[in-house]
Amino acid sequence: QVRLAESGGGLAQPGGSLRLSCAALGHIISINEMGWYRQAPGKERELVAVISGGGATTYADSVKGRFTISIDNAKNTVYLQMINLKPEETAVYYCNADVVRTILPREGVFWGPGTQVTVSS
Repeated sequence: QVRLAESGGGLAQPGGSLRLSCAALGHIISINEMGWYRQAPGKERELVAVISGGGATTYADSVKGRFTISIDNAKNTVYLQMINLKPEETAVYYCNADVVRTILPREGVFWGPGTQVTVSS
């Protein structure tokens, strides 16, 4: 099985910064994509940022210019640097990984348990 270990969530001031990390743990050959989604109370889960194993990135329009996603393939770990955080970005942030595994089924998509990000004074 693959488990996603999330870290870096917590409390930030408006205009502050946080750095999220997500490590994909298990029998993994390579990463197809990893990224972060978020879900605020009463709202649908939305894509924040995704990065391919080759480094291609996709961002939600609302975070472009403020968030940066990166990947360390050797560690099967994705990072999301978030700056100039806004109160409306308070949400549970979920890591997502699409991976190639050493066992069948060879490919799979996995979700982390979610980590709370709160932006408040």
